[in-house]
Amino acid sequence: MKKIAIALVLFSVSFSFAQKIKSESLKKHISYLASDELKGRGTSSPEEILAANYIAKQFKSIGLTNFNNSYLKSFVYKHNPNPHDTVVKTLEEKKANNVIGFLNNKALYTIVIGAHYDHLGLGHDHNSLDANPEGKIHNGADDNASGTAGVIELANYFTNNKIVEPFNFLFICFSGEELGLLGSKKYIENPDIDLKSVDYMINMDMIGRLNDSTKKLLVYGVGTSPVWVPLIDSLKSNFHIIKDSSGIGPSDQTSFYLKDIPVLHFFSGQHSDYHKPSDDENKINYKGEVEILDYIIATIEKTYHYPKLTFSKTRNPDMGRSSFKVTMGVMPDYTFEQEGMRIDGVTDGKPASKAGLQKGDIVIRLGNHNVKNVQEYMKALSNFKKGDATEVEVIRDTKKMVLPLTF
Repeated sequence: MKKIAIALVLFSVSFSFAQKIKSESLKKHISYLASDELKGRGTSSPEEILAANYIAKQFKSIGLTNFNNSYLKSFVYKHNPNPHDTVVKTLEEKKANNVIGFLNNKALYTIVIGAHYDHLGLGHDHNSLDANPEGKIHNGADDNASGTAGVIELANYFTNNKIVEPFNFLFICFSGEELGLLGSKKYIENPDIDLKSVDYMINMDMIGRLNDSTKKLLVYGVGTSPVWVPLIDSLKSNFHIIKDSSGIGPSDQTSFYLKDIPVLHFFSGQHSDYHKPSDDENKINYKGEVEILDYIIATIEKTYHYPKLTFSKTRNPDMGRSSFKVTMGVMPDYTFEQEGMRIDGVTDGKPASKAGLQKGDIVIRLGNHNVKNVQEYMKALSNFKKGDATEVEVIRDTKKMVLPLTF
C-alpha cells in the first residue's frame, strides 16, 4: 500500500453481522502468500508468479470464468531500477500479471472487487521502511495478502451462496501496486468488459490488522457517489467507521475513480510493521478480517436496492508538495483524531530515530511550522532539504519535549 494523507470523518454504531466468511480459509491463503517460500511477492519475480498461479487456481476451483482462456492477464511496464537516481539512463522493460475471474450472472452491470497481491520482495525497490532492507524477505501478510485473501473468499461467497445477484462480479488481484498502481492502471487501459457497465469498484488493502479495542475501520471514497454516505450510515456494525470522501487514495481504487467509477476502499489501519520484514502472518487478526469482509458483503448487498450508482468527483487530498527532498523516517498514525501528528512507527537509522523520537510521540511543531494534522506535517516537511538542522516539538506522555533533528 502506498502512503497518502487523509481527512477523517467519524461514524460509530453497534451491531454484529452473521458470519459468512471462514477464518480458516483466510488463514490458508495468507499463510501461503506471506510465506518465506514466496519471498515477498516482488513484482515480476518468479515468486510473484507462484502467487498469481495460486490465486488463479482458487478462482478456477470456485467456478469463476476467465477471459482468453487464462486467469492471468499480463502487462508490460518500464521500471527504474533505482528510483532515487536523479538521472535515469535506462529503464528496464518487465512483464507482470493481473489475475482475473468473472462471475457472469447475465446482469446489465458489474461490480469490481479488487486487491493487490504484490509486495516488496527482498527489499530491492527502495520502498521498504527497514533501515537495512536489502535481501530481507518482506512477507507482506497484511500488505496485502490480507486483501488478496479477501478477494478470493468474497469470490467464493458470491459464487456459491445459491443467490443470483442482480450484478455480475469481476474479481481482480493486481500486480505492481507497490511500484505505483501499475496493475490497476494497465487494466483500466485494457479492460475485459466495457467500463461503462461497471457500477462501482470495491478495493481492499491492508484489512488484516483490525484493532480489537478501537474497532476502527477506514473507508475511503465515500464521496464518489451520493449513495455511499447514507448507505454506510444505515449499516449497523461494531466498527468505529472513519470515512474519507476522496476518490484519490493510496491504492488501486484510484485507477477506477479516474475513469469516473464510484469506489470504496477498505483499510484496517497503519501499524509499525508497515513496509518492513516484520509484516508476518502470525500478526493477522483473522476474526477481525472476517468481520470486515462480512461488513463489505453487507455493503454490497445493500446496493442491490439502488439503481446504477451516480458518480461524483471529489476533492483531492491536500498533500502540499507532491514530493519531498527529505524524510524523517516515521510512519504517521492516520487514524489519530486529536491535534498533532502521532507517530505510529520509527525507522532505525533515520533522522527521527537519531533525534530520539519514539512511537506514540505526537508531533506538534517541526521547525517554525505548527503541526495540527498529517497534512500540515507533510507541508512542513516539504520546506526542508538534506543537511538542514532544525528542532521538532512533541508531546510524550502528556509532557512537551523539544528535540534537535538533522535531515
